[in-house]
Amino acid sequence: MNSLSRIAILDDYQGVALSLADWASLGVPVDVFRDTIKDEDALAARLAPYDAIVLMRERTPFPRSLIERLPRLKLLITTAGRNLSVDSAALKERGITFCGTGGGASQTAELTWGLILALVRDIPAQDRSLREGRWQTALGEGLEGRTLGVIGLGKQGQRVAKVALAFGMRVIAWSQNLTAETAAPHGAERVEKEALLREADVVTLHLVLSERSRHTIGAAELSLMKPGAFLVNTSRGPLVDGAALEAALREGRIAGAALDVFDDEPLPAGASIAALPNTVLTPHLGYVTRGNLATFYKGAVEDIAAYLAGAPIRVI
Repeated sequence: MNSLSRIAILDDYQGVALSLADWASLGVPVDVFRDTIKDEDALAARLAPYDAIVLMRERTPFPRSLIERLPRLKLLITTAGRNLSVDSAALKERGITFCGTGGGASQTAELTWGLILALVRDIPAQDRSLREGRWQTALGEGLEGRTLGVIGLGKQGQRVAKVALAFGMRVIAWSQNLTAETAAPHGAERVEKEALLREADVVTLHLVLSERSRHTIGAAELSLMKPGAFLVNTSRGPLVDGAALEAALREGRIAGAALDVFDDEPLPAGASIAALPNTVLTPHLGYVTRGNLATFYKGAVEDIAAYLAGAPIRVI
């Protein structure tokens, strides 16, 4: 049997954590924080009293430097099955149990298509225009017969590709490990990265962020895209060189971009990307649905109960 004295739930932006799972069943006091603290000194001071902490995905990174400043910490839980912003080696060295939860896999692909449609049909701007009393102020673009370029044909990329086929689009794909044989069952043609960028009318990214994938799209890649092409990123902000993208958008070298992720999250007020009219921006909503967050928080409660019983589950 293990014991815990206090639990912290971090980054509950919508204030729904306590309503989506039975935290009272644990018999341990729970504190919920709805803001994100980026200063490590302030964050360490806030978290010092807690021996169990629940993270919402990668909203608050947990590097070694922070872990070493939390001597009371016994149990760290991340929602979903992995969290690359946590130094798991440092946790292991300190003897801190690190667990994950279940989670859905379809939500990000669904949002990707919401963003693609909003972008190519100019939906946000047309909504604003209509509310302001103006009727049909711009032309959108169709998708049938166009080409979707999928960078990263994993679980999310495969789902996105399937929908593109239903729209009558040609699907081309690239990643460093993708082969023609693995792309074909998903209705995609494997091409080189440069060909994808030249041929695609919509480019969408579905890669895991690593040093190898950072700035997969930079100034050179953007220069290969068609002037009428669109870029969509629902994976991780640093996959795209933000400064290069903003320059391309300002200068009209690509038609537009839809972004759900950013280098700095939450996106600071007054961020320059928000002033660009040829963008559709959402606040990292890919995984944020009521059902998915309920799965996350119920899983966290299960993890804590198992830890208290001396038999941790879903250990990472």
